[in-house]
Amino acid sequence: MDIRYAGGPTAVIELGGVRLLVDPTFDPAGEHPVGARVLTKTAGPAFGLDEVGPVDAVLLSHDQHPDNLDNAGRAFLAEVPLVLSTKSAAERVGEPVRALPNWSETQVGPVRVTGVPAQHGPDGTEHLTGEVTGFVLSGEGLPTVYVSGDNASLDVVRAVADRFPSIDVALLFAGGARTPLVDGFLTLTSEDAATAAEILGARHVVPLHFEQWGHFTQGRETLEKAFAGFGERFVLLAPGERVELS
Repeated sequence: MDIRYAGGPTAVIELGGVRLLVDPTFDPAGEHPVGARVLTKTAGPAFGLDEVGPVDAVLLSHDQHPDNLDNAGRAFLAEVPLVLSTKSAAERVGEPVRALPNWSETQVGPVRVTGVPAQHGPDGTEHLTGEVTGFVLSGEGLPTVYVSGDNASLDVVRAVADRFPSIDVALLFAGGARTPLVDGFLTLTSEDAATAAEILGARHVVPLHFEQWGHFTQGRETLEKAFAGFGERFVLLAPGERVELS
């Protein structure tokens, strides 16, 4: 598989000849109102939508927060054949967004996409943060890939590991996101990301969602420290960089 990192949560995955785009955020730096709050994007993507090219599907963890789907990303959804996301996103956005409930599957070419749980904050805050999903990608002769989405719960990671005991590549949304909305982290901290990687037994770990937004409290330095013992299993991409994994 091939992963190209744009910045924030956004990456292009090529797996088994299928091209997938994760959480499209392609706006330049600027402010994004969310109700009475404002989320600040501190840098634009390393490459634009014109460089993304055709994709077979978008994997959208959720639609309600601009650090996972900004204005340019939202406009792009109309140009793709399929968007897999939450029931809430399908109801709000409409076609081509399709709900992929937890533990259900769909095929995108040779790639089987399974919806898996994600918890966007501490226990009991789901009514504030909204519905979020993660994904597991698999298929005959292909590596098994976990895309966490905005998940802050190690119990959720354990549930995924129980269902998928052989994760080859884990794309973990880290960054320890925080806002005044809830008292606690909205995504994995660097330390929890390292724990999640161990729970999953992942052969490769690629962090996403740890930079380019002001409400991320942790980043490259804390990730490098937390994953210091992982050696070549840990792949920390720079924006615009790509890596081929097997």
